[in-house]
Amino acid sequence: MSKELLPGYKIRRGSTLDKALLVKFMQRTYQEAYPEEDFSHLATTVEQYFSKDTPIWWVDFAGEEQINSKFKIRLEKFATEGNPPGNFSQNSKLGVSPPSPSEPSLPHSLTPSPPSSPVACLWVGNAIDQVQGTRHAHIFLLYVVPEHRQRGIGTGLMRYVEEWAKARGDHQIGLQVFQTNTAALNLYNQLGYQSQSLWMVKSLDSSSK
Repeated sequence: MSKELLPGYKIRRGSTLDKALLVKFMQRTYQEAYPEEDFSHLATTVEQYFSKDTPIWWVDFAGEEQINSKFKIRLEKFATEGNPPGNFSQNSKLGVSPPSPSEPSLPHSLTPSPPSSPVACLWVGNAIDQVQGTRHAHIFLLYVVPEHRQRGIGTGLMRYVEEWAKARGDHQIGLQVFQTNTAALNLYNQLGYQSQSLWMVKSLDSSSK
């Protein structure tokens, strides 16, 4: 069941059946930062950590749904009243028989589009605070497709998961972000997130020296 996240966008809880789609979104996230790399291994990460205890939420663009809903109503009216949608009522003037209500023939421009892929996702797991020893929510993935950015979806998702975490008794929420992802860093800073630790790595490949 979905509900409105923002005007024009609806959020819905996913399920473990969404594994393949989650892999796709994860790969898109990392490929934006490292376009030359192969991220097929992320399927293993999802296989290992994705479960009913690590929920995922999807955001759908409600505009497409509204268009298809209106079109469905027109089809139903056509089937019950025999009033074809669009300009088909002009057929009688042209001496052309109207299409059968059971098999309405529609212009390509009026044909409803297939359900579109979600435009954003949020995947959340659990972590243990190593100082206090308490469990808290940890954001594994937050991704918004480029075409729908700068519309408040990321902020809406972050506020949504914070309320979800509070409701289940968490006292904090954590995440990891690449230093090169300035847009995400700005978002998290604006929402009050602060650095608690620094993850450091050293390459042991001879080619990197």
